This record gives sequence, structure tokens and C-alpha cells, in this order.
Amino acid sequence: MSPLRSGLAAFLCLAGGASALFPDCVNGPLKGELVCDTSASPRDRAASLISLFTVPEKLNNTGNTSPGVPRLGVPPYEWWNEALHGVAAGHGVNFSDAGDFSHATSFPQPILMGAAFDDELIHAVATVVSTEARAFNNANRSGLDYWTPNINPYKDPRWGRGQETPGEDPYHLSQYVRALIAGLQGDKDDKYKRVVATCKHFVGYDLETWNGNYRYQFDAQISPQDLAEYYMPPFQSCARDSNVGAFMCSYNAVNGVPTCADPYLLQTILREHWGWTDEEQWVTSDCDSIQNIYLPHEWSPTREQAVADALNAGTDLNCGTYYPKYLPGAYAQGLINDTTLDRALIRQYSSLIRLGYFDPPEAQPYRQLNFNNVSTPEAEALAYRAAAEGIVLLKNDGALPLALNASTSLALIGDWANATTQLQGNYAGQAPYLHSPLHAAQARNLTVHYAAGPGGQGDPTTNSWDAAWAAADAADVIVYVGGLDISVEAEGLDRNSIAWSPPQLDMISALAAQGKPTVVLAMGAGQLDSAPLVANPNVSAILWGGVPGQAGGDALIDVLLGDKAPAGRLPVTQYPASYIAEIAMTEMALRPANGSGEDGASASPGRTYMWYTGRPTFPFGAGLHYTTFNASFPSNSTTTTTTSTLSISALLAACPPSTPHKDLCPLPASLLPTNALITNTGKTHASDYVALLFVSGTHGPAPRPQRRLVAYTRLRDIAAGETRTAALEVSLGSLARVDERGRRVLFPGAYRLGLDVDGPPAIEFALEGEAAVLDEWPEPDESVRVGKGVVGVGEGYFVGGYGSGGGEGQEVL
Repeated sequence: MSPLRSGLAAFLCLAGGASALFPDCVNGPLKGELVCDTSASPRDRAASLISLFTVPEKLNNTGNTSPGVPRLGVPPYEWWNEALHGVAAGHGVNFSDAGDFSHATSFPQPILMGAAFDDELIHAVATVVSTEARAFNNANRSGLDYWTPNINPYKDPRWGRGQETPGEDPYHLSQYVRALIAGLQGDKDDKYKRVVATCKHFVGYDLETWNGNYRYQFDAQISPQDLAEYYMPPFQSCARDSNVGAFMCSYNAVNGVPTCADPYLLQTILREHWGWTDEEQWVTSDCDSIQNIYLPHEWSPTREQAVADALNAGTDLNCGTYYPKYLPGAYAQGLINDTTLDRALIRQYSSLIRLGYFDPPEAQPYRQLNFNNVSTPEAEALAYRAAAEGIVLLKNDGALPLALNASTSLALIGDWANATTQLQGNYAGQAPYLHSPLHAAQARNLTVHYAAGPGGQGDPTTNSWDAAWAAADAADVIVYVGGLDISVEAEGLDRNSIAWSPPQLDMISALAAQGKPTVVLAMGAGQLDSAPLVANPNVSAILWGGVPGQAGGDALIDVLLGDKAPAGRLPVTQYPASYIAEIAMTEMALRPANGSGEDGASASPGRTYMWYTGRPTFPFGAGLHYTTFNASFPSNSTTTTTTSTLSISALLAACPPSTPHKDLCPLPASLLPTNALITNTGKTHASDYVALLFVSGTHGPAPRPQRRLVAYTRLRDIAAGETRTAALEVSLGSLARVDERGRRVLFPGAYRLGLDVDGPPAIEFALEGEAAVLDEWPEPDESVRVGKGVVGVGEGYFVGGYGSGGGEGQEVL
């Protein structure tokens, strides 16, 4: 048997399961090698380790389930672990059947946590997740690399994986991910990382299966303007501003090139433009997206060329088996070389060194964690807080909060009323408990009449509805708990409708017709068009509860009763049901279009709250309270404040020298104070308040967005009559627009900073002077665009609208 074949056989024999014990640098074969010298740099230590590998051993360790090198005492390692909203079961994570490590804290799905608009909360959640992940690793039940977060913007309500994201707005996602990665990995300057996070899916991925289009073969056509303005900012935040340890390239192609074989994305943008250059940072493919390069994308003419194109483009690790199976042939054919192969492995093992994988356990703070650090009372309280903060009140005729007493009873009806794993959604672990609304209501000694109801978007089964009518007849207040779950929206499963299913709508309207207070808890990640419920005067209130995690029922019942006041804001637009007939899921452009289709262009009402020209059922940022608030700017408490014209050059000159990038420069408070005063004008209820600051105006290229989020903060527990200050710091990059060439430019013109979705408080000002380019978007190199299957080259790059680059201060037309 050849060395390459014997190496592959070793891979097949040793692969599988969670990571084994740590390497032994004291008594093992690596004793005395540089990899065990804690005074050396991670890169030098990793390079010394990889130099000890034979070529077959290198090739064998390029898949996510790496066999290690037994002769060197390097154990097998599973790179694929998940922790989307808590340590997740499966892949590299193994839960026990009972006792220690039988569960981990299960937080709400990111879409509900995103609705909280609370970055401090996100950091706290991520810190708990990384702590529990470390405890699992110390017990040999997981690896140290977690393939989270999903940071693709949730621009289309049909997308099945929208539950995994914080929402549709790129600024919100960028801030969210900074807080999350800091909690998962720790501070940038820490000697040891807590875990390695992975930003996915890079880039343009938000389609599963729709109308004959599949994520594995989809070619997303995206202009430089939309890439730089919308699809890329969360990933820029991951790389440039958060120093995330890993990226994941996606199944789809972008402008003709599969992302995992695209050096423009993986090298020019990610590593060069964003400066993601640490040797310990690496890129993994999505699972089996290396195979997709060969088929169905048909980018590379052979399997060996496909793996070579991916490795040479900068995809360091293959989730799947294509690398270990076909890289030996690519190596033999000279399609890859030792330098590129070593680069990939050095990046991966440098990250393990930064995690302390080769270091003495007594020298590391995280190697001491155990099951006592999992699902602590503090973590469980945080899971409840995360669920409660995200719940959004959309309609209320005064019925909420419910005034129940010993003589009144509650009907809980619907497929979510007694939910268990529905509370978790996808990528979930084993929770210590799953508290449904029914469980929570009974725990509060309420008199409850329960009945299951129709769920999802399937066929009606009216034979089972009699129990619902009986429960409603016996109760004083009716609460319907339904909507969507992962039987309807999930990875691999996009929706075909964004309306409430007819059976659910039928039942809700019939229940409400009884004349009793009727509350609808709309569950699931994707928004359902609630216009019929809003228009129905018999529906007293609507709450959106998302996918709320282990304590979801407790949070929902507490909000219904007023023990917790709702203050969440919709992180996505709720469109009318007809929206899906107006725009294809495959349409990546954001701006509205009036095309007839005759010239290849199609009509579009636009995407997201920034560009949608129709009337949403509920806009991005919608959310009511149990009290009333007055929001104002200190200089004028009721109307619009107009300031003097500001100079673009003066704003740039005021940028602190320590600011690493011009777009991060804060807007000087001395020139334009943006902090707001928030007063609880109610008489009884204390409540949180989310302050949202939007910019609009006539500046930059047309068409112009209706408004853009530029700052937000959450103020907690504002007492009746109390006034607090909302610190809303605006950066120059937030004010800037992106031109057709992808450049982020600060334009002269009129600006309006408006507080809240519909609120009148605003600051109006003008910028004058020459437009300034804050970020120059790199162009693909057309000189190497000679065809498929050649490393670093490819057809299909979008180059329309590009011209000569412009530096800072250059006029942009």
C-alpha cells in the first residue's frame, strides 16, 4: 500500500467522535519540541509541529474530523462543534444520557435575542456559552472550535435559517457580532482564547430551497454596492473589528465563483482589505461545499482541481471528506504545493495553541472548568432574561397585562401552548428543562384550560378542534399560542407562504368572536402577516415570542401577567402576505426596481425597511409598551432641532488619531450631540426602553434609503416618572453611503437623525465640502479572469460600474 493510501486508511480508522485527550508535552513524543515551548509564538510553535508531519499525515488532517498523528502523540480532533444559542448536541459535542454533562443552558434563538437590541445581554450570553463549551471540552465531550455565529442578514422572510440570525439590518448585526465574539473568544489581548468562534456563511447565503433553486447550486448575483453596503458589513465586523478566529465560506457562488474557491473573497477582501492576517485565523468550508465546487457549480473540471482551487484560494479546512480523499491526487499532479498545504495546517494548529491545547492545564484559567460551571443559577436566570427582553408587543387594546385572580381562568390553546423542543428551534443542545407556557401558568397556580390547536402551515384537522372550543368556553381569557416551528422553517426548508395558515387563522377568529379578551402569541422566527389579526377588533393583543429557549414559557406568561414589561423591537420587517409574489427569493438586489422584464430586469418593491416601497404590516423596530414614553433631544423636547452646517473636512480632522479606520470615527458630541432623554410618562409600570436612532436625508446617490439604523441602546427598568439618558454614539461610517463602486463615502447634503420608528424628535443638519471616501472597496483583478478551474481566476466577477479608484477627499459623483 502506498504511503498516501495508508495515510487515508489511518484517517478512516481514527476519524469520528469528539476530541480525544490533550497532547502530552511533559512525557509524550513532543516533549522537547518547539510546539511545547510556551514562550514561543503560536505561529512558530505550529510551524514546528507541522514540520514533523509526513505529507500523508498532513493530507489526512485536512478534514473536519482530523485523525491526528498518533506517532507524535497528536490526538484526533473534531473541528466541527456548534453553539448557536448554547452548546448544541451532535457533530463534535456529546451529551451524556444522565448526570453530569446531560444538559447545557439553552438560550433563545438569535432572532429573539436580536429583538432585545441589548449588546450587553449578548456578551453575557456568549460568555456563558463559551464557559460551558470549555467545561464540555475539559470532559472530552467537545472540541474548542464552534461554528457560530450565523451572521447573514435576514433579508427575505421565507428563509428557513432566519431564526439563526439577529435580524435584517447590517448595522445591528455588526454591533451584535462584536458583543457576541468578545463573549465567545474573550478579549483580543488575552493570552488564551475561551473558544474559537466562526462567522458564517461568507457570503450572500440566504436561500435553502425555493422554486427549484437550491443552496448547493445557487449563484448569487450581487453588485459591489450591495456587497459593501449590506451583505458584507457583519463579516467586516467579525474580521476587522472583532478578530474572530475562523470564517466559513458558503455553498453558493457569488457572481459566478463558488465562495470556497474565490480568492477575491477569501484573500483580497477578507485577509488583505480587512486585515484578517493573524496566522491563527482560518477558513473552513461549509459542510460538503468543496464537493459543490465540482458539482453542481461545475467550476473545476476535476475533483482534484476542485480541492486545489479551494485550498489555494484560502479555504484551509474541509467540512467533509473531499480534502483528505482528493488532495493526495491534487498533490501528486502538482495542483497544490507544500507551502499552501502547510499554510492551512499552521493556521489551524496555531489557533489550537492559542486555545492552550498544548499547554499545561495548571497554567490556564479555562482548563479548570467542569460541570459545576454548566447551567448555573446565573445562567438559567440569563436564559429567562434573554427570552423576556426579546418579546415584542405588537397590538394591545388595553387587555394586557392580564388582571387574573383566583376567580378567573385562562384558556391556553395552540400547538405551542405545551411546547417542548419547539422552544429551542434548530442547532440546540439538551436543555436542563423546557418550560412551556402551560407549565409556567400552572406553576403560578393559575386556573388553566389547555387544548392543542392547529400548527405550522399544514392541512386542517378539525376533528381535534372540539377540545379548543371547550377550553375557550370554560375560560375568562383566551390565549392562542401558535405560528411557525422547524417543521415549517429550518435549514434546508424555506417557506412558500408568509401568511398565517388558514386553519390557525380560522381558529383564532372563531375564538375571538366569543367576545372574551383574546391574546395571540405569535411564535417562530419568521414573521407571519398579522394584518387580519390587527384588523380584527375581537383580537385584543398580539405578542411575538420568537423561539424563546428553555425558559420561554416563563417569560411569555410573565409578560402576559405584567410581571415583566415588554420592550423588544422587531428585528425584521413584517411584510404583507402578498410580498412573496412581488419578489423572487433569488433576487439579491435591495433597491426597488420598475423593470418590465423585457430587458432582463424585473420589477421589485425593494428589500428590508431601508428600501421596501410598500406598506409593511409592522415595520422594522416596531414594539409597544405597557406604559408610555416621551423621547426627546435635550435641545428641543418636542419637535425638530436644526443645527448649523458641518464641514466634512472638520469632521475628519476631529477623528482621534488612535481610531484605526476612518469609518469608525465618532461624530463629535461637541458638534452634534445625539444623546436622547427618555422619560417614562406612565403612572404605574416600570419598563425597559430601546432607543433606535435612524438617519435619512438627501445625500449620496439616488435612489436613497428611507432610513438607516445608525445607533441603538437599551435602557433597563425605567420607573414611572423617571428620565434617563440614552447614549447614542454615531460614527462617520454610519452616516456614509456606499456608491456603485462599493466605496463608503461621506457625502455633502441634508441629514436627519430621527429617534424611534415613528417618533417626531429629530436633529437636522447639513454636511458641506468635498465628499470623502472612508473605505475604498477593492476591485477584482480582471487581468486574471481567464476562465474556470485556474487558481485565483474565474469568470463571473461583477465589474460593471468600476472605474479608477479615488482617495480620501476625492469628489464622488
